[in-house]
Amino acid sequence: MDSNNDKVVKTEVEWKNQLTKDQFYVLREKGTERPFTGHLLHNKDKGIYTCAACGNELFSDSQKFDSHCGWPSFDNEIGEGSQIIKQKDSTHGMVRTEIVCARCGSHLGHLFDDGPSDSGLRYCVNSLSLDFKKEDQ
Repeated sequence: MDSNNDKVVKTEVEWKNQLTKDQFYVLREKGTERPFTGHLLHNKDKGIYTCAACGNELFSDSQKFDSHCGWPSFDNEIGEGSQIIKQKDSTHGMVRTEIVCARCGSHLGHLFDDGPSDSGLRYCVNSLSLDFKKEDQ
């Protein structure tokens, strides 16, 4: 788990200067990348998935599974549930649970209750919201 849990607060201009245009759209404007296009969708390496905006450790490779939905999916988050904030999202004519980074408030994706493991959860995450640290790094 990331030992530096200090909140990261930046202006939208600072985020725009740090992130790519596509990352800014997803992370700060709550966008969604097209399904089956994300660079981490088929990643099978051992390591940790972190927030692309602030480096907060979010998911382990052992929590990732192929949900066939077009986005990286995880059945749980790292730690005691303090890395990710869950909040109601009623956009696009539906009610879902949005997941955001607890450290910087960036949009990650959505949480569904149709996962295959004992948790019953599926964290559906945009690849653009994530960076990956290989286990040997």
